[in-house]
Amino acid sequence: MNDVFRECRLCPRKCGVDRSSAAGFCGMGAEITAAKAYLHKWEEPCISYKNGAGTVFFSGCSLHCKFCQNNYISNELHGKAVSPEHLGDIFLSLCDKGADNIELVTPTHFVPLIIEALDRVKHRLNVPVVYNTGGYELPETIKMLDGYVDIYLPDIKHFSPEVSQRYSDAPDYFECASAAVTEMCRQVGKLSYNSEGGLLRGTIIRHLVLPSHRHDSMKILDWIAENTDRDSVLVSIMSQYTPFDFIPDSLPELKRHVTKLEYNSVVRHAAELGLDGFTQEKSSSDEKYVPDFDLSGI
Repeated sequence: MNDVFRECRLCPRKCGVDRSSAAGFCGMGAEITAAKAYLHKWEEPCISYKNGAGTVFFSGCSLHCKFCQNNYISNELHGKAVSPEHLGDIFLSLCDKGADNIELVTPTHFVPLIIEALDRVKHRLNVPVVYNTGGYELPETIKMLDGYVDIYLPDIKHFSPEVSQRYSDAPDYFECASAAVTEMCRQVGKLSYNSEGGLLRGTIIRHLVLPSHRHDSMKILDWIAENTDRDSVLVSIMSQYTPFDFIPDSLPELKRHVTKLEYNSVVRHAAELGLDGFTQEKSSSDEKYVPDFDLSGI
């Protein structure tokens, strides 16, 4: 068992739990737990440009956002234990199926074990490795991934400490996410593509527009424009917020969809700042786009 888990400090929660005998704040012990591995065809065009991203969804999360669309695995912790050896085999199987990349979704709390899996098979992978994260990261953990990750796909969810406290119990969210993104950009550098338009290297920052919080969204875009290089970063502005039944009554503002005015004003602000990237159709805000976490491919 990796010694890092004996007093876990992998994420900004720094809960210090001995995950060999108890669950950390993330809800997970010292075994990799995953809920699905498949070819995901609905990621950004440069990530799923041909056959789809070879996506592995990990269970648990260091954020536990109250609106998470992957609630079944992030908060309810549905999943199946997987050894590093088997995880490596899953990566190779996805490559054999024609995956455009290997995409690790919510992997932070398993980073040492994922590195172990990659050490076994990365020399046999013929596609980039994508690190898809909610953004609540420590730069120290991201530095562990230097040389393993080719594409970083972080969220920056919130700017205001009050907003991040209300929805994710993490008032230091932006402080941590912005520092982590800075390290990600340092590691992977400029955007580079293959001849088919697939991203080989670089950073895509995602932001999900939330109801009633377009001005918070705009402040995040301001930070990106001021602190990142256009040739290193793309921005993906998402409209897919879905008001699920599990959202608590104490958050009434989250019990509706984002309006066209809210979303379009954020997109317009990104254009005014000269940011390049992706937008979504409003039709993407629907429960049917949430994966069926049926343990397939695990």
